[in-house]
Amino acid sequence: MTTYGLLIYNGAEELDFVGPWEVFTMSAANRGGGDKVVLIAEHADPVRCAKGMRVLPDHTLDDHPPLDVLLVPGGHGRRVETHNQVLTGWVAKTATQAGWVASVCTGTFVLHAAGPARGRRVATHWSAEEELESLGDVTVVRDARYVVDGNLITSQGVSAGIDAALWLIGRLHGRDHSRTVRRSMQYDPAPPYLADEPVQ
Repeated sequence: MTTYGLLIYNGAEELDFVGPWEVFTMSAANRGGGDKVVLIAEHADPVRCAKGMRVLPDHTLDDHPPLDVLLVPGGHGRRVETHNQVLTGWVAKTATQAGWVASVCTGTFVLHAAGPARGRRVATHWSAEEELESLGDVTVVRDARYVVDGNLITSQGVSAGIDAALWLIGRLHGRDHSRTVRRSMQYDPAPPYLADEPVQ
């Protein structure tokens, strides 16, 4: 059984977590149940995302199940959350316990503030690459939809999170499974999803 925890916060970009959510839940359905996908927020109140979507978390930082995968989205709210020591402290702690840590878009800034992205090769939204690089202690890769460095996978902006999530379920459950999920989603991206050529 695999448990995926997707962090949400006010101002998170919707597709940053909804895209991977679709991949992970479709993966769980294709595997016949048992896998869990949960939304986690600092508080139990509804979260208002970057484009106005209101989302109700399943768990708070204090009551979620153990996670195999932690995913952090980006969005304009990350500018606040990178200074939220409660949230970054939780990310730092949870990242040491999860098998995989992922971010989408500017969620990489949260991972940098919390620590897991430091000293690593990472990706982020094209418009934020110079800002992230200026923080130091990180190597920003500018020409890859997603980048894998050890157990850390970071992706470029918004839709790139779907590609990263498909790669991740392929790593966890096999490439054939990932292709099945991609077909189920009728996801036919351009540039192509790199199922057979993961970026390292």
